[in-house]
Amino acid sequence: MSATVSASIDERAVAAAFDPNRLTAGFYADPYPIYTALRKADPVHRCPDDSYFLTRYADLDQIYRDRQHFSSDKKMAFAPKFGASSALYEHHTSSLVFNDPPYHARVRRQIVGALTPQVLNSMEPGIVSLVDSLLNRMLENRSFDLIRDFAAAIPIEVIGNLLRVPREDRAPLRDWSLAILGALESAPSVTQLSAGNRAVREFCDYLRILVADRRRHPGNDADILTRLLRDGEMSEPELLHNCIFLLNAGHETTTNLIGNSLHALLQRPACLAQLRDSPRLIGSAVEEFLRFESSNQLGNRLVIERVAIGGVAFEPGTYLTLCIGAANRDPDEFAAPNEIDITRSPNRHLAFGAGAHACAGMSVARLEARIAILAAIQRLPGLHLTDAPTRDARARFRGFRSLPAAVSG
Repeated sequence: MSATVSASIDERAVAAAFDPNRLTAGFYADPYPIYTALRKADPVHRCPDDSYFLTRYADLDQIYRDRQHFSSDKKMAFAPKFGASSALYEHHTSSLVFNDPPYHARVRRQIVGALTPQVLNSMEPGIVSLVDSLLNRMLENRSFDLIRDFAAAIPIEVIGNLLRVPREDRAPLRDWSLAILGALESAPSVTQLSAGNRAVREFCDYLRILVADRRRHPGNDADILTRLLRDGEMSEPELLHNCIFLLNAGHETTTNLIGNSLHALLQRPACLAQLRDSPRLIGSAVEEFLRFESSNQLGNRLVIERVAIGGVAFEPGTYLTLCIGAANRDPDEFAAPNEIDITRSPNRHLAFGAGAHACAGMSVARLEARIAILAAIQRLPGLHLTDAPTRDARARFRGFRSLPAAVSG
């Protein structure tokens, strides 16, 4: 399909002025008009720091699948950002997502191998039980926060169960995750960097204790940490940092997926009614929510061999930001991209990336979202927002800090 429209003078001005290191409150509230302007007027946008910001679906899809010309390694970018001796640098340059083969292939194989269909099937009853218990509490209280009391509570418990983190030790996990991921923003503050470094150190200290205990008392095949220890292919630092990665990847994006989806439904009564009346649509609905309001809005690649994308030649060493949020609303790929269609098919969104770096835990995220979203709209009669939502002021991870809500009837 092709729905490309030439850019207006205003859109060209917006695109020309865009700097991902200098974002406004208006951008955090709604980045999509800016993404549209960039995609129309300057889809391969050169930023003031000489990096490039890409917004077209076809360009991102090509880059994600090309391992010859592009690298996921972030050492060059993270050394000046975090400091080469910092805890944040050690963590993010050790985790799966910011590495190339052979390290990436080795670690990804172990994680995906631990998330077998049998493990996923065994997880479902526990997720259903967890969701039911959270909804029971919300029904008793009548008013609640859909993020704090529901969306954020689910993935923390799920990942905690996968790693067999004792329940009494889980309280710090969400704050650690938010601090570590918050430092990934384009221009983190001194406070964000300090909090992120502290969170990595504290998390690693805790994991050393957990790993030592698991070596003495191995779990079963549903325990990812036991499986990773049994395989023995990771050094201890690699193991620690990829356990942190598992929590971060499984927590933040899934929280945002559930929260963004419920917010979208509450803003669209007809869509909400359609899903309540046809629960079989929950699978395609989750895919549409992933496309429409992608939890992870930005990715990155480093050019390692000379290549041209969208008519622009890139030299080795060029740093690219891949705007997933813009690509997933590209009218050249998606009809009526700014509208939600829970029956959309095909839906080749890039919310989980593509190619060899497609998200290793996407099956877990989809499972949690399907169960949580459908149960919430079925079991919470008269669910409605009671106050203005509060968005997180972040560009990379798009979600809500708070969704005050209540049930009536």
